Amino acid sequence: MIRRSVQLEYTNSGPELAGLSALERRLVGALVATEPASVTADSVLRVQPMPRRAANQFLSRLHRKGWLQRVKRGVYTLVPLEARTPHPPLESAWPLAMCLFDPCFVSGWSAAEHWDFTEQIFNSICVVTGRPQRRGTQILAGITFRTKSIPAARIFGTTQLWFGSQAVEIADPHRLLIDILDSPELGGGGRHTLDIVREYWRSSHRDPEKLLAYAKRYSRGSVFKRLGYSAERYGNVEAAWLEECRRHVTAGISRFDPAGAESGPILSRWNLKLNLPVPDR
Repeated sequence: MIRRSVQLEYTNSGPELAGLSALERRLVGALVATEPASVTADSVLRVQPMPRRAANQFLSRLHRKGWLQRVKRGVYTLVPLEARTPHPPLESAWPLAMCLFDPCFVSGWSAAEHWDFTEQIFNSICVVTGRPQRRGTQILAGITFRTKSIPAARIFGTTQLWFGSQAVEIADPHRLLIDILDSPELGGGGRHTLDIVREYWRSSHRDPEKLLAYAKRYSRGSVFKRLGYSAERYGNVEAAWLEECRRHVTAGISRFDPAGAESGPILSRWNLKLNLPVPDR
């Protein structure tokens, strides 16, 4: 892995960053060498013991001098050394999400892009987190994060990706389906959710037994309603699989797309109102 080195001389084509003291140069060099997804007071304290207040003041000075980009209170990212402005876009937002919303994992449309279940490009990152959030949509460092909070016990079915030295947890293909069938807005809406589900069943990732096991572990009646209907339409699964899915369908009629129209045909077999256009098989 190629590490970036700290450059203290800049040409006219680079950022005009304020000078650093000897201590600041040493600390910045140590931070750059670790390629952190985010920088906090704890990052500084691991390099140089000092009072926490002093560490926060150090971060504030580096921010003013253009070496750090502020994400939110107490959280920063390093400005890439090759940046042409003091406030460049983040090189990789997924590792940053792991720091901001831990415990969490990437899911929804973002995971669908990774697993090639959609060709649609979204300008935000979908994250499922075990930490309560005041707002479902947050813009941090110019990046839009769409979050959903769940109990930490429901965090399972993820796999790990590496961005340089930073690990990122992402929903595996089966967990991705559970998340978007529970909350179709995470799939980009009901219609796009069905597109993703259809592509799952067409892919080499399809695994009816694991998908049903995940649904049982997640234990949400509305998931079984949408899962059963979509598997019946696109999955070419066995009748026994569908009957097992039906056993977990709860009472009451749920809309396939909670944000969609009130009207639509009711599928009594799945206690589901089909309130959206349905893509072909």
